[in-house]
Amino acid sequence: VQVMESGGGSVQAGGSLRLYCTVYGYSSSKYCTGWFRQAPGKERERVARISWDGSADYRAFAKGRFTISQDNANHTVYLQMNSLQPEDAGLYSCAAGVMLAGICSDYNDWGQGTQVTVSS
Repeated sequence: VQVMESGGGSVQAGGSLRLYCTVYGYSSSKYCTGWFRQAPGKERERVARISWDGSADYRAFAKGRFTISQDNANHTVYLQMNSLQPEDAGLYSCAAGVMLAGICSDYNDWGQGTQVTVSS
């Protein structure tokens, strides 16, 4: 499985960014993709995930501001981030997983991440 992120950058507070995650070779037909982030000195946290059938869920901090979507034909999962705040800064990574009992798990394949910087 090959995973690659892009689209990070620097924005001012209130700005927007769109992140891209390209995944080739999902290991299961019941695949899912998660976006995660890690700020310096903090643990990595999941932001959102989307499954093969398009169902998605978000962490509370992402609801209403972030949108995850996918284009299966182009092997790409997007994370549209609006109203960004300095606390949203960090290394954003995506990972390929498998849907098991309604939960996206077994995130075994990760990209290198893309950096997001938000200035106040």
